[in-house]
Amino acid sequence: MIDIDNTPNTALYPEIVTKMNHTSGENLEAKDFKSATAVRWCPGCGNFSILAQLQKALSEMGIPREKFAIVSGIGCSSRFPYYMNTYGFHTIHGRAIAMATGLRMARPDLSIWVPTGDGDCLSIGGNHFIHACRRNMNLNILMFNNEIYSLTKGQQSPTSRVGQKTKSSPLGVIDDPFEPATLALGAGATFVARGMDADPKNLKELFKAAHSHLGTSFVEVYTNCVIFNDGALKSFTDKETRKEHTIWLEHGKPLLFGENMDKGIKMDGARPRVVSLNDGKHSIDDVLVHNNEDSYMAFLLANMSYDPTMPRPMGIFLDLKLDTYIQRSEKQLAMYYDPHADLHTLLKGEDSWEVN
Repeated sequence: MIDIDNTPNTALYPEIVTKMNHTSGENLEAKDFKSATAVRWCPGCGNFSILAQLQKALSEMGIPREKFAIVSGIGCSSRFPYYMNTYGFHTIHGRAIAMATGLRMARPDLSIWVPTGDGDCLSIGGNHFIHACRRNMNLNILMFNNEIYSLTKGQQSPTSRVGQKTKSSPLGVIDDPFEPATLALGAGATFVARGMDADPKNLKELFKAAHSHLGTSFVEVYTNCVIFNDGALKSFTDKETRKEHTIWLEHGKPLLFGENMDKGIKMDGARPRVVSLNDGKHSIDDVLVHNNEDSYMAFLLANMSYDPTMPRPMGIFLDLKLDTYIQRSEKQLAMYYDPHADLHTLLKGEDSWEVN
């Protein structure tokens, strides 16, 4: 990690991050974001791909390294700050988003990234996650989903599937898993996306889109744990099968998928269903066109993940432009700020009394 820069911050809004002309951020390469620390994940772990794509994405933003901060909790994903040549905080289990929220309030000029896991984010850190979403904090939350606790050797996580046998569920998981995209949307996140470790090109673009969004950006990343849950997501991530089992979401384009892109999603009343464009009954005109500014559509698409007959959506579900928490705070302060206010009178308030 680089030395701490104690330059006072004068930024008021996180928008300054994307509008500043960072001359010192020009001509950066992915290698400039690699630290000297040896990367210690299991050989074949999907985290290597995520790390590489984030380093590439940050190098293409034209922003100096000292304007980035990586804040993590506990888990395999949480080793990230050691491997990034930026500011970094390795905090405690489940509290990374809380720490990142404090940093956001103190340093609104930074681009803050929170790498976290399905356990760290949705279990012990679940409340921090949903409140960051509803407040629209300007954070980039990257949740690595391998449907297992990896660092602690293979216990069930909040995304483990029913029936899955783990160290903590030897007879099989009996509680239903969270669907992370649905949870994020329900909590009020304004940017929700999903990618995978096996699709590095699109994953990098999702990271760049998350950065450009003002507000809570949540990117779920399917990643393979080769030791404790190998192949759990292979139907969605393997090149041989993913065209038939996933659908890429692009704003303004019809929802098509399949090896020959001859299947689509059509609305049947209030529910989406799969139709064939080769059955003589349907054409591309019947296919639903994706709108990532429609929160209702985003919720429908996220819920497709529960249905084994539907393809698993990938890409950007939602990208809404709403005021961030800091913007609302600054507006409120500007409305009530009184340079002539007396601190004693302010602290005393209207509901105080004296006891003689």
